[in-house]
Amino acid sequence: MSRRALNDLPPDTFDDGRAAEMEDADEPEVSLTADPSPEIDFDLEPGAVQAGTEVIRRFWSTLPPSPGVYRMFDHKGDVLYVGKAKNLKARVGSYARGQAHSNRIARMISQTAAMEFVTTATETEALLLEANLIKQLKPRFNVLMRDDKSFPYILVTDDGPAPQIVKHRGARRRKGNYYGPFASVWAVNRTVNALQRAFLLRTCTDSYYENRTRPCLLFQIKRCSGPCTGEISTEDYAAMADSARAFLAGKSNAVKDRMRTEMQEASEALEFERAARFRDRIAALSAIQGVQGVNTQGVEEADVFALDEQAGQFCIEVFFFRNFQNWGNRAYFPKADRSMTADEVLGSFIGQFYDDKPAPRVVLTSHVVEDAELVGAALSSRVEYRVEIHKPMRGERKNLVDYAQRNAKEALARRLADTASQGKLLVALGQALGMEKPPRRVEVYDNSHIMGTNAVGGMIVAGPTGFMKQYYRTFNIKSEELTPGDDFGMMREVLQRRFKRLVKEAPRNAPEAAMAEAEGGTPEPAPMPEETDADAFPAWPDLVLIDGGKGQLEAARTAIAAIGVEDVPLVGIAKGRDRDAGRETFFVPGKPPFKLPPRDPTLYFVQRLRDEAHRFAIGTHRAKRKREMVKNPLDEIAGVGPSRKRALLHHFGTVKAIERAAYEDLAKTPGVNAATARAVYDFFHAGA
Repeated sequence: MSRRALNDLPPDTFDDGRAAEMEDADEPEVSLTADPSPEIDFDLEPGAVQAGTEVIRRFWSTLPPSPGVYRMFDHKGDVLYVGKAKNLKARVGSYARGQAHSNRIARMISQTAAMEFVTTATETEALLLEANLIKQLKPRFNVLMRDDKSFPYILVTDDGPAPQIVKHRGARRRKGNYYGPFASVWAVNRTVNALQRAFLLRTCTDSYYENRTRPCLLFQIKRCSGPCTGEISTEDYAAMADSARAFLAGKSNAVKDRMRTEMQEASEALEFERAARFRDRIAALSAIQGVQGVNTQGVEEADVFALDEQAGQFCIEVFFFRNFQNWGNRAYFPKADRSMTADEVLGSFIGQFYDDKPAPRVVLTSHVVEDAELVGAALSSRVEYRVEIHKPMRGERKNLVDYAQRNAKEALARRLADTASQGKLLVALGQALGMEKPPRRVEVYDNSHIMGTNAVGGMIVAGPTGFMKQYYRTFNIKSEELTPGDDFGMMREVLQRRFKRLVKEAPRNAPEAAMAEAEGGTPEPAPMPEETDADAFPAWPDLVLIDGGKGQLEAARTAIAAIGVEDVPLVGIAKGRDRDAGRETFFVPGKPPFKLPPRDPTLYFVQRLRDEAHRFAIGTHRAKRKREMVKNPLDEIAGVGPSRKRALLHHFGTVKAIERAAYEDLAKTPGVNAATARAVYDFFHAGA
């Protein structure tokens, strides 16, 4: 990879004739002369497109005619666009014509100040690298996935004597069989619960399993077969785990037939309790198959992508079919320029979608994907089978695509309606608070703790499309100088950390203001950042809501003022008498407190924002408190990893016994050396 600065080449380097002689005879002809087509009104600064074209020409002149990936940068060094090419010289040359570009391409060229290139061995490698870079860098002019959360899977482990069935999300580091993806955690939990009843597999952690001396409650309610205490033999438990794998792998009918046979045999042998257990297990498996919605008869494994476009926005509905069953669906709303065609958007989206997950054997689409064979070859290179991408024209596959497209159309219509309602509420909120224009980004802050312990701060963000959960942030209260339960001090710390980072990552001129204040001068209000893209979600808040009254509001104001930020509107929301909703009092610096009418939709909107901040903060606090409650003291000892911790617990039984043990006894523990024994002993006897 090479970064070429603008001054590396003289202005007269570009020469159409000389460059043409350098090209191979079989390379596609590239013409960099202006196209005679009429020029489009781009609403750009005069000469901006020409200046960007000259930049691209300088880079073009030394490019090789080979596959690769190119990146365009603006004058700040931010990535504008990532693209791949079978022939870098021909592809980049197409940008240097100067005319006949769409508005989107013209804007991109006008902002280009530098380029970077990576050559690859094949176009397939270029496609994979392009998808990876787009997801990582999020360039402004590419199609972007807005929801990149990983999908949950079901994992049946294979790294111990008693396989475990659990929900899994993330990297597949643990040995076992993975089944999925499922569209939601709810679908996974429901399926795992049903599989527990059907196959009686354990869901407990390894440490819990290894330290049981008697069966737990799940064994009593017939949700586990109790392998931890030998209630079932290792061979029988392994057979049940194999049946679960077979069912999840699509052999559901064979598994159910075998259970029916065993139920009948038990019944004929007058073992009615055993027959009833098989009856219940069959019913659990039927429940899994019966609630899957639209199932298939001839499509065993496929992902279905259907795109709908309305009012310049796109929605892509993805359905997952595995083992002839529908494992759920999810709607995506990618960010893409309105000038892009549906084929371009869908093709780019699929490349990013499978960047971190394996593709199924069949990918069905509602539109003809650009370079479908190339995308299929790229996805096939990551798995051990051939991936087929195509748009079906008839039959069951066409029905599945049509079903997905109806869902995409309905999901986009709901989103547009919600966006319109959200926009009206933001306008009303701005008017109620006396703002000059409606806020686009609203941040709401709240703290949560119990008597000062496990204190956390939460920030939620709302925008024109609703709650923007990808921008939510949590703050662990770190200051040791705070008095436990000091809400004002917590709010001060949260706002300081938030805006210090904001000034650093998306600076306006707040540092200059802080410097002027430190020197005794009067800082000038920092101007709002200029939006380079009208559709970009702003990094700076237009409005900050504080869950609290005058005290919290003053703490927030002094916190951000110390950083030099004084132009961000702050509003405190104090709960009414008896904390009743509908009696909230609003505090705005420099204005008398006021209330909104009890049935005002704006008041309901503010209550929703405040309640979401409260839910997020208290949920984070509870999770932190739960981690602290189950925290093992051995985790705090340097050099004691999972293996040595397990060895100590196996030898002594409990942490209390380890704490009371003498150094000589610790050193005799199998798998624990003298240095570790000394570290453990010193940890528990530091104050002795």
